[in-house]
Amino acid sequence: MRHFPLFSLRITTPRLELRFPTLEDLDDLAERAAEGVHDEGVMPFLMPWTDTTPDKRALSTIRYHFGKWAEITPEKWTCPFVVIGDGQVAGTQEVWATDFAVTREVATGSWLGRRFQGQGIGTEMRAAVLQFAFEGLGADHAVSGAFEDNHASLAVSRKLGYRDDGVELYNRQGRRATSRRLRLAREDWTPRPDIEIHGLEPCLPLLGVTPPESAS
Repeated sequence: MRHFPLFSLRITTPRLELRFPTLEDLDDLAERAAEGVHDEGVMPFLMPWTDTTPDKRALSTIRYHFGKWAEITPEKWTCPFVVIGDGQVAGTQEVWATDFAVTREVATGSWLGRRFQGQGIGTEMRAAVLQFAFEGLGADHAVSGAFEDNHASLAVSRKLGYRDDGVELYNRQGRRATSRRLRLAREDWTPRPDIEIHGLEPCLPLLGVTPPESAS
């Protein structure tokens, strides 16, 4: 799309492709949500969007992505990438920022369908958006967070070099829950030659980044 080039943006890794979803991708992602993304009796998210019926999880997933597309501005944006592995939609990896031109900071969040978990995909897709942030956008920091009982997410962050950045307390389904903040600085990130970013330059103005040829 000439006026919304984000649909041509792709990040590729040895096993995965991250991209803005087509309508068919989005339908498949909704199916992953319907199938379930975590065990019953567990809530790894602050917003309990998975605590409902499969049909409602699927519909809320589609509505969420439509909403994020509509809200993208240079001052506040979310890139909700769909993750493709072996030709199948496995989950979603988001990266977002507010006033990126000033803060040079992004945040990330993700989920995977249950049958795609435990295969290292979570680490690879996070590495993909970190490469996008640091090497593509010129970010200085990437932040993340996870509840103390979300061991898989915390393990991914540790593996990629994040450092502790404090804690926050939340009301999670009527109970106090501790979330650990994590931060990765540009100097702690090693660029990955096996991760490539495609179609980025036309997207930069939408993300609050001055294209190289326009820089003063």
